[in-house]
Amino acid sequence: MSPLPESIRRFEPSRRIRHVIYYLTGLVLLIVFYTVAYNYALARLEGANQSIFASFEFVIQTMTTTGYGQDSDIWSHPLMFLFVVLIQISGIAVGFFTLRLIIIPLFTSAEVNLDDRLSPKNGHVIICEYRRDSAILLDELREFGIDYVLISSSREDAESLSNRGYAAIHGSPQATTTFERASIKTARTVITDAGDANVNTILTVRGVRPDIDVIALTDDSRMEEVLRTVGADTVLSPHGVLGHRLAEKAVASFSSELRDTIELGGDTRLMELPVSESSELVGRSIRETRVRERTGANIVGAWIDGELQLPPSPDAVVRPNTVLLVSGEEAALKSLSEFTRPPRSFTGHERFVLVGLGEVGRAAKSVIEESSGEVVTVDVEDRPGVDIVGDGGDREVLLAAGVESAGAIIIGVPDDSIALLTTVLAQSINPEIEVLVRVGDAEATQKAFSAGADYVLSVPRVSARMVAKELRGEDVLAPASQIRLVRVPSTPFSGSTLGNSRIYEQTGCRVIAIEDGDGQTVSVDPQWQFSGDERITIVGGDEAVQKFLKRFDVSPTDLS
Repeated sequence: MSPLPESIRRFEPSRRIRHVIYYLTGLVLLIVFYTVAYNYALARLEGANQSIFASFEFVIQTMTTTGYGQDSDIWSHPLMFLFVVLIQISGIAVGFFTLRLIIIPLFTSAEVNLDDRLSPKNGHVIICEYRRDSAILLDELREFGIDYVLISSSREDAESLSNRGYAAIHGSPQATTTFERASIKTARTVITDAGDANVNTILTVRGVRPDIDVIALTDDSRMEEVLRTVGADTVLSPHGVLGHRLAEKAVASFSSELRDTIELGGDTRLMELPVSESSELVGRSIRETRVRERTGANIVGAWIDGELQLPPSPDAVVRPNTVLLVSGEEAALKSLSEFTRPPRSFTGHERFVLVGLGEVGRAAKSVIEESSGEVVTVDVEDRPGVDIVGDGGDREVLLAAGVESAGAIIIGVPDDSIALLTTVLAQSINPEIEVLVRVGDAEATQKAFSAGADYVLSVPRVSARMVAKELRGEDVLAPASQIRLVRVPSTPFSGSTLGNSRIYEQTGCRVIAIEDGDGQTVSVDPQWQFSGDERITIVGGDEAVQKFLKRFDVSPTDLS
């Protein structure tokens, strides 16, 4: 059997089309029910045996008001008359809704009022002009049960989001009336990502609700002081964070110093360790690596061949680009990092190539320079700090930057096509080089891995995770790999042991730390009996964490 065309398989009906489908399906089921019920009622209440098709004709005539009395001489039972009246009233209601839902929208060009689609809001989040793939952020908020309203100055974008089921309205974030339509009086937070209009938006918000929490996103970290001055409570710079993380990963590949770790309590830490192609662990199964016996660290999860395993199968084979999620004391993690990074140590003369010196590149450069590494910068514009002016997608430019002898290359250009081309060229020039890439489209993440990247971060994913951390108090390891770390109260498991809680079996999340009521970290023992006062730290992928929070009806607490 030939597969369906791609356009059909990927077809996603709009919200109105879905409502029409649901309505027509319900109408058919209602007619079938009335037909069967009427036919049965005639036989039981009136003793008349009639063809099911004759009963179907009666129901259609009655609901469309084209005829009533063809069976009236049969009816005598009170319940029969009441049932017929119900069908008649239903027919009038069906006619009204058919006119309103299908006929009028089909033959009118009147604009849809998106405000009418909003449900009553209370304690929600208002998002203004989100520019980083709105669907990724809105899906996260919806999965976590955070109510929201998105304001877009583009009617086309607002209608597109609304038709896909998102709570979006059209309006200017610089107009007071827009925020009133978004129910700002009952909102808890405003998130603005309006670029140069952020200042105007914040001042508008403060004029309406001086007490509301305001989170501002900016692509220029130098604007932080300005945004805070005009009233932003929190300023997030996703590009700066992304560049910092990429550089941290690059330096960590050659340094014995632990970076980007999260404390779980006491001396226990959790961190990510990408496995380099030349590591001695490559080609061995998790069991054969004997990590716990050799280092004292625990492998709690792993991304192998693009699949998150929590915990990893003992027979899973470690491959190049595998990312291990490990926990343990600092000494154990340092020992393990010796096995995962390339067999050469970091020195002050280690060469890093940085392609793109925008917000991402500047943040990455500062991290490398603080680590005493040598960095060569490449950018298409001749600006301060650029060593080589040229296109990173040009082989000669990469050769001039010394890619053939560099330990790592960080690609922070805003064009995903150029980023993928640069990745392939860098790998072809130096197969041993570590490639770390920023992508602007979340769907380009897997493409970058396929092109040879060792580590990839997407701007939409990092941005959404930063917002999620502010709203939910959760922390994230590897935004590109979608691994989440969340601390929650143990209340739902009070009186049960860790083993009997079946947390992993029910959600796919794994408990990696337990903090008792006194704030002391205890060992993760299956026989530990929860009193309800503890806080447990779980790790899992996107869907697993969302499933955990929904199933047990808990909210994350601050990990700090």
